[in-house]
This record gives sequence, structure tokens and C-alpha cells, in this order.
Amino acid sequence: MKRIAATVGIIVLLSLSLFSAQPTNAQSRYATCDVCGYCPDSYPTPPTKWASCAKCLYPSLYPLEGTPDPVQKQSLLIDDATNLPPQTAKGHIYTVFGCIKTDLNDFTQTGAAQSLVQVLLNVIFITAGGVAFLYLIYGSFILITSQADPERLAYGKRVVLGAIIGLAFTLGSVFVINLLASNVLGLPGFTSVTPTPTP
Repeated sequence: MKRIAATVGIIVLLSLSLFSAQPTNAQSRYATCDVCGYCPDSYPTPPTKWASCAKCLYPSLYPLEGTPDPVQKQSLLIDDATNLPPQTAKGHIYTVFGCIKTDLNDFTQTGAAQSLVQVLLNVIFITAGGVAFLYLIYGSFILITSQADPERLAYGKRVVLGAIIGLAFTLGSVFVINLLASNVLGLPGFTSVTPTPTP
């Protein structure tokens, strides 16, 4: 009889400890890491680019105004209904160049290649244009300050000519990529018809 009472007591104590260990609605559960690399248990300090990455990938959690606060752990909070942490925004990618936002909700959708490549081509074109403009200014400065020195005049002319050729090469390469992808190779997503994003 004593053994049965002791066994029942142990079972009651174990069941109470198991039920009390289960998270209640008042307790929040968090993921180990978010997509931007913030892991509070392993690395308490978020990465240096975490704020801009979080604003890009989680626009519903972090609006454009203000700075995201990693201490609140909004990007790690697990939803009780889905048992998942917050999902990243569709069509948003964070790269070393910054946030890339495409018109598509899913990168497996038709036209995803064109949308992403167009963004990358725009980044390349803007960078090449900026570098060419700086070289034009530098070459013009060399020409103006040459004081009729033939070597400096020739060097300034080479810099200006190189900047113009570089800019023309960049414009031509963007045009050739678009032409080959859409007209010659007929790659899906590079046609002139732009897909409409699905809500």
C-alpha cells in the first residue's frame, strides 16, 4: 500500500513538473537567430549592418522611421499560431550593396531573373557612371593645371578618353546583356512583358 501511494505521489509530482515546464501564453518564445545574423545567446551584440538588414527584410516589424532595437527581439519572436519566427518580406534581399527590392513576391515566380538582374545592372551602371564622372573631373583637372607641359597634357587626355571609353563600354554591356537575354536567347523573365506581382 505504501508503495502504491509513493508511486502515485511520484507520478503526480512528475506530471506537475512537466505541465509547469510548458510555456504559457504569457511567456514569449524566441528563435535562436534571425536572418540578419542576430543571435542573442551566442553573439549578444548584433552585426554592424543588422539595423539596415532588419528594416529591409522585416518592413512590417520595423517601419522606415526610427532605428530598430535589437533588445526587443521582434525579429526573433515565435508566433504561437504558426510556431515560426517572423518571415522576411517577399521579394526583398539584403546584400553587401544594401537592400534589393524587386517587384515580385517570390523569386521562383516567372520574371524573377529579370527583376533581380535589372536591379543589379542598375547598381553596376550607377557605380560605373560615378567612377567615370570622377575620372572625367580628375582628367579635366590635370588638363587645366598642366601649364602647357606636354607629358601632363597627354596624361590628362588619356584619363579623359579612358573615362569616356569606360562609360561607353558599361552602357554597351548593359544593352548587350538585355538584348542577348531577351531577343537572342529568349531567357524566361527577360521578355519585354513585365509580370505583375501577385498579392
